[in-house]
Amino acid sequence: MDANDYIGPGDKPAPHETALLLVDIQNDYFPGGKNELEGSVAASRRAGELLALCRRLELPIIHVQHVSTRPGATYFLPDTAGVRIHESVAPIAGELVLQKHYPNAFRDKQLLVQLGLKHVARLVICGMMTHMCVDATVRAACDLKFECILAGDACAAKALAHEGRTVAAQDVHAAFLAALDGTYAKVMSFLEVAALLSSPKA
Repeated sequence: MDANDYIGPGDKPAPHETALLLVDIQNDYFPGGKNELEGSVAASRRAGELLALCRRLELPIIHVQHVSTRPGATYFLPDTAGVRIHESVAPIAGELVLQKHYPNAFRDKQLLVQLGLKHVARLVICGMMTHMCVDATVRAACDLKFECILAGDACAAKALAHEGRTVAAQDVHAAFLAALDGTYAKVMSFLEVAALLSSPKA
């Protein structure tokens, strides 16, 4: 099953129809939140610039919002300030907001359905966390035959620990981008993405 399974009879997807997917840019990842990430403010600025560009280009825009429903969850809890989408990328009228409960935004199929209805073949993705929901969503999108462009400087991560060793957030971020680049996605800076989308051949 892939995006083409959701295109109606007689419909043909527009070649390289592009959509922007913003993943989990929510208050709990920012200073004062329950799970602050390193570089979330800077990444959200880039995500905001990318969002503004895609609005000007009138591209489909989808905001993904994680709502934690699992027992013992400590952030993104329902009906809290922390679960709200950050003001830097706040949705406006006409922009789709999809809620999810798992790292992979495609798991519940509603995202795939919406992309199929919009005939999307290429995704520009940004968000948080680089090593969790962004990674899971990019890999799933690639497996579903979407062309993926990941705006690396519009993503953020946090430090991790394994076997007594702490891995710095910037190293976590870089390692996950490096693993995705060239296989699951084309990792680019915001400026590179902007140049690509603004090109007549985009």
